[in-house]
Amino acid sequence: MGGLVIGVLLLATLGACGGGMSASPLSTSPLPASPATVGSTGGPALHAGTTGRTLTTPDGRQRTYLVHVPSVAVPATSATPATSATPGTSTAPGTSAAPVTRGVLPVVLVLHGGGGSARQAEQQTGMSAVADREGFLAVYPDGTGRRQTALLTWNAGTCCGYAHDNGVDDVGFIAALLDQLPREYPVDPARIYVTGMSNGAMMSYRLGCELTGRIAAIAPVSGAMNTTACTPSRPLPVIAFHGTADGKVRYDGGESSIGLRQGDERADRSVAEAMAFWTGRDGCPATPARSRQGAVVHDVYGPCAPGGAVELYSITGAGHAWPGGTRPREQADPPPPAPNASAVMWEFFAHHTLAA
Repeated sequence: MGGLVIGVLLLATLGACGGGMSASPLSTSPLPASPATVGSTGGPALHAGTTGRTLTTPDGRQRTYLVHVPSVAVPATSATPATSATPGTSTAPGTSAAPVTRGVLPVVLVLHGGGGSARQAEQQTGMSAVADREGFLAVYPDGTGRRQTALLTWNAGTCCGYAHDNGVDDVGFIAALLDQLPREYPVDPARIYVTGMSNGAMMSYRLGCELTGRIAAIAPVSGAMNTTACTPSRPLPVIAFHGTADGKVRYDGGESSIGLRQGDERADRSVAEAMAFWTGRDGCPATPARSRQGAVVHDVYGPCAPGGAVELYSITGAGHAWPGGTRPREQADPPPPAPNASAVMWEFFAHHTLAA
């Protein structure tokens, strides 16, 4: 009986972390796709839509992920459709807003929250719709869990759940995924971006620390920088989003209202600590230029050193949610309508590439 109670509590706990729970197996066959295609340079056309994939990592685990090919084919001679730049954002020295050409697509990795899944992340963030509009590859990796299709987490340093407790090499998984993608899709290795929700946001911070040479920018949403060490090899553009009333991963840091380790409370670092680290690393001023529109406070730390950029969107009164997204389940905190995090972060990403 005790085991059953613990199991029920664990399900409720993980579901509260911004993720959803999916018990259905991940299909490895393509989902229904539109007839539009994106042609690879000198290779066969790729059908638009979302497809399930698998790979075996160096530690012998079979990992799953979804890939969404955009439903627009951008002419090889045209640049990325014009978008209004994020206020206060400019192309940093050493980076460029390179045109998206057919056959060379940027990639946005989207990491689900604790207890969630790749499928849930696609639905919650709406990133595939942004990919269709802007012309990039949206990739949704799955974390790990005792059950392969549910209660999945990421080993983000001091958190979370199964992945942390079992020392899962999630950095190795993402590195292997970045090796695999160019073998199957026409991707631009200079334009790889990472975002994530909650535990996935924590993992995006860790990837920014450990795979800096392969990632052009990161965008954590409702997550703390819970890495045990961080020694990025270069300045890294960072844009973060966080609700000030988030009780799951608190804006000011401290103990979460939930726990992802049995019998242990989780203490998270504050948003201010993450901003202080990255502004220091990126050579940015400690005091931002601040603007406000309704409940949304936008901080831009600049100018920064070449290659660096740091921005923060704080949503007053918002809880643990993806701004502009959808609820992963009925009991989840309602997402604030603004900003549209997926669209805003893409505008930020589009201004940053890895220097040659």
